[in-house]
Amino acid sequence: MSVSNPDPTLSARQTPLRVDAEGAARAAELAAANINPKTGLATDYLNHFNEAVMLLEMIPDMPECSEDFLGWQPLSYAEHFHASNFKARDLAIEAYDSADARIRADFDSITDTMTSILTAVGAAMRDVRQDSTRAKLAEQAADWVKPLVARAGGIINGQGSEADVDYIMAH
Repeated sequence: MSVSNPDPTLSARQTPLRVDAEGAARAAELAAANINPKTGLATDYLNHFNEAVMLLEMIPDMPECSEDFLGWQPLSYAEHFHASNFKARDLAIEAYDSADARIRADFDSITDTMTSILTAVGAAMRDVRQDSTRAKLAEQAADWVKPLVARAGGIINGQGSEADVDYIMAH
């Protein structure tokens, strides 16, 4: 069933949400693969950042974990899924590529920031030799990245992104 806009003078923001069989089938396919049908994004990508945060949080108590953190490498959304065992990885990449540009830009901005923080902290840790300094760097980085992971999760789940609201209202 399709709902059309009876008044073509209504703005995109005022246009009723369009629902049809093809859209419903696509939404079901994405949802079954743990990809948010509204945003086209999967929370599985956040595991990449959660791993780094977990390692950072371990460093103050177990300084030897800094070597594990230093082995963490940034991965783009597509690189993460290509390297993963995620059963619907090709669908996740395709959904990301076709996601609303504004939602993806918000998401990419946050993930780029997390990547910048984590790589900068890694570089700083390579330059220091004292465990106490590495522990301070790790604590600070974890405190910076954890709220960003939560914000990225909000965007994935269609919460907290103005672009997502605009997209939903326009379709």
